[in-house]
Amino acid sequence: MAGLAGLAGLGLSACGRGFGGGDDEPEGGAVQLNMVWWGDAKRAEKTQAALTAFQAKNPGITVKTEYQDSGPYKDKLATRFAAGDPPDIMAMRMDSLREYADRGALLDLGQHGGAVDLGGLSDSARTLAEVGDKTYGVPAGLNAIGFVVNKTLTDKFGVTIPDGNTWSWADLAAFAKQVTQASGKKVYGTAFEPATLANIIVFTRQRGEDFYNAEGGLGISEATVVAWFEMINNMRAAGGFPPPGFIENVGASAEQSYLAKGAIASQIIPTNNFLSYNAAAGGNLELLRIPGETQGARRGQSVDCPHLWSIASASKHRDEALKLLNFLVNDVEASKATGTTRGVPPNSTVAEEIKPGLQEDDQLATEYLAGLQKESLPRSYTYPPGSSKIASSLATIATEVEFKRQTPQQAAKAFLDAGRKALGK
Repeated sequence: MAGLAGLAGLGLSACGRGFGGGDDEPEGGAVQLNMVWWGDAKRAEKTQAALTAFQAKNPGITVKTEYQDSGPYKDKLATRFAAGDPPDIMAMRMDSLREYADRGALLDLGQHGGAVDLGGLSDSARTLAEVGDKTYGVPAGLNAIGFVVNKTLTDKFGVTIPDGNTWSWADLAAFAKQVTQASGKKVYGTAFEPATLANIIVFTRQRGEDFYNAEGGLGISEATVVAWFEMINNMRAAGGFPPPGFIENVGASAEQSYLAKGAIASQIIPTNNFLSYNAAAGGNLELLRIPGETQGARRGQSVDCPHLWSIASASKHRDEALKLLNFLVNDVEASKATGTTRGVPPNSTVAEEIKPGLQEDDQLATEYLAGLQKESLPRSYTYPPGSSKIASSLATIATEVEFKRQTPQQAAKAFLDAGRKALGK
């Protein structure tokens, strides 16, 4: 609560940590929207700045905002819906969208004409919230995953960074081995999380498959799971990847990362975190595409988002919620206020307009996303209900492979069995 107290003078009186339900309507005929999300006090400050601008342009609408840490958010939101008291507008997790949409809990934006203008979004961005032929939200911001390399370390050890537009996974393995050897094993060439869905999803697409398919099932083959774990095992055996147990759970912030500590020279990050990682690592990171994009059966990278903005179908203030959503997506002033706290603005024109006012690293990440959206990319399908169990089983199985308690073949079979059970298919 100390963070909230420190922000009391910044106009956040309508903003609180944790959420437990809507309040009575304000007096005087004004409409009060309830808006919830996950994040920290800094995100709350930036969000409130955008909402202050919205309320100035819409004096008949007030917005009560509440936020929660990311861990408890999913359960708290489910409790609100179960109690028949959903928020009007909410941050919707990508792994929850389909579950809420399938039971009719979210508003289909396609049924409301031009209330929310999606014309400024690329096809890649617009389809992120689609389930079948319906649209259940809008990206709060856009990101992707990228590979960052610490040039200070590669220069120190005399290792050339590969061409990020053309490099392969084999090139990454060779590069990583060179760094480890040149540093006398003081620095490992690379490390990334084998169990992070975003990572294996890109690898899967490069092999011509979809991790999740359009029907909400698992599209990844046993051979691809085997190839994923074998590739990492081989990098670890060659010395480019840290040994089992080297990476511990030290927290998710850039400052706590092994990249910032100088223990590894490269890793995968969400592009909207490039500014914080570059600052934490000393300011000399290079942002590259994911390896394998020019060697695979097709492209693997896609445009994704940290979360969506969705409206409850049971909202009593549907028109006002739509107006707020349209403002967040299409108003330049709104995006200037929020910056890239949730990624690059989904409206390409708005993103270009605010770019000159961003810090240099955020400009670079924005250009990275703009470039991707001009390319022919595969569809990023919504996560089906049960995907959180799939993520958990992948994490467990990846640990078994890391410590050689399971072979990649055993792991692949176990993972697909667990995945089909989680999805009920």
